[in-house]
Amino acid sequence: MIMETAVPVVEARDLKKYFGARPAVAGISFDVRPGECFGILGPNGAGKTSTIRMIYGLSPIGGGSLKIFGRHIGMDYRRIKARIGICPQDNNLDPDLTVLQNLEVYARYFFIPPARARRRALDLLCFMSLESRQKSKVTELSGGMMRRLIIARALLNEPALLILDEPTSGLDPQSRHQVWERLNELRSRGMTMLLTTHYMDEASRLCDRLMIMDRGRILVEGTPAGLIRDYVGEHVIEVGEPTDELRKHVRASGLVHEDLGHLLIIYGNRHNRIYHEIAARYCPEGCLMRTATLEDVFLKLTGRGLRE
Repeated sequence: MIMETAVPVVEARDLKKYFGARPAVAGISFDVRPGECFGILGPNGAGKTSTIRMIYGLSPIGGGSLKIFGRHIGMDYRRIKARIGICPQDNNLDPDLTVLQNLEVYARYFFIPPARARRRALDLLCFMSLESRQKSKVTELSGGMMRRLIIARALLNEPALLILDEPTSGLDPQSRHQVWERLNELRSRGMTMLLTTHYMDEASRLCDRLMIMDRGRILVEGTPAGLIRDYVGEHVIEVGEPTDELRKHVRASGLVHEDLGHLLIIYGNRHNRIYHEIAARYCPEGCLMRTATLEDVFLKLTGRGLRE
């Protein structure tokens, strides 16, 4: 349940991060509300991970202000970190330990008593559908199992904020869906989550609100459905190898579009008569009509795809 009037879990104001003279995060401001899944969507190099590292305290802020749970990150770091669970992008599990041992050893960092740590670890392995692998070495797990184990580890300290940095990067579709199911279950329980991803479908499925970043800046912020509706409309027509005549017709009709040369992308609503006229007149065989996505929003704003 999202509580809009409560103190934000994360409150960033004019937040900056530099690597040398280059701004990795160029003065961004946003809030993460209690009980919501807030997403940071953007291509590699957009500033997503740099932002996450500042929030978790792994990297000092380069300017602006950052509050977590209403406290300045630099003034009460230890107490803040104790209330955060982190699922990093990279696999940093201990390969010499079993699945259960990885969780029990990690629990020591939070001074969780051994008996309680074991109970908590077994409960989380069950929640992540890993109970049958508790004695397996990490090296025996699939990529999807490893990601689920890392999320289980992040939940050991019963965090008030769960940070997920590209949680399904590199996974096959089936493994991604298994992770999404568990994250949606956490979301339904009211867990506050901060998610970075370059997968548009992941952001649409999991996030209550999100911001799209590019080159260290926030381009837009809102709900997934709202951003799609406001910037590109409900539907998209893709025309391969468009003719000059079609280009002129689209411009003359005032249609919102993106011309990529080999591909013309036209945004709007398929119930509009003009879209059916275009499909019938200019591309009886080559048109693709589909539902608009967050990828279209990013393309409309930048002229580039999320993976470019």
